[in-house]
Amino acid sequence: MSIQKLVLLSALTLASSVQAQAQVHAQAAPVAATTGTLVIVPAFGEVKHANDEATVNFAVEEQDKDRAAATARVNQKMKQGTDIVRRADPQAELKTVGYYTYPVYPEVPDGPRPLVNPAARRMPIGWRVGQSLEVKTRNLQALPKTVAAAQKILNLNGIDYHLSPELARRLDDERIAATYRNLNERIASIARAMGRNAGDAVIDTVDFEGSGNYAGDRAEAAPMAMRMSAKRADAAEMPEPSFEPGETTLQMRLVGKVKFR
Repeated sequence: MSIQKLVLLSALTLASSVQAQAQVHAQAAPVAATTGTLVIVPAFGEVKHANDEATVNFAVEEQDKDRAAATARVNQKMKQGTDIVRRADPQAELKTVGYYTYPVYPEVPDGPRPLVNPAARRMPIGWRVGQSLEVKTRNLQALPKTVAAAQKILNLNGIDYHLSPELARRLDDERIAATYRNLNERIASIARAMGRNAGDAVIDTVDFEGSGNYAGDRAEAAPMAMRMSAKRADAAEMPEPSFEPGETTLQMRLVGKVKFR
């Protein structure tokens, strides 16, 4: 027999021996039983949607030595600004959220204070009067024009973009469906990893609040907010501000208890 044939025969013999040993080890390796196994499965879901509602905060403030004069100007400007908003956006919801009047005292200079009558130091030198107006609207397309018109009289204190209650309820249905769909996807993945069929899994408990200390704290939707300051405009025409309503993300976590038959 030639040397080449001897080498080939030896290689075949060695391969057969290795394969036989592998089969023996495979047969001997223990397989963990999964019948009756209880698996805790966290799942997640989220939906995104453009904001369809905005809450705008306007304010006016006046200061004068005469309290009555400051109050009169505030009342007049707030009435004018409110009328402007109502004409620009008749469907908007308006609400007065604050009215204040407080005295203004002179500043006390640094350093040694002169000996004066304590009562005289508390005499106000003027009065500051202000009022705030909250405007809730879904007419986001016309909002820049509405704000520009109101800014001729009122100051813009802030804008909060968010989802309307009706849209939030509809998106909550989608959020629940997305989270439950993710639960089933994870159960199928776990079943494959365990060498089982997804049909062998039975959902025992579903905790949509994630309150079983499995998924941590539930994420809250964070509304998009825009804060800005504005000075009173005396010009006849006010350039429209630029607004971007953005979108809101609603998230949900759930924990499912799954038992394999």
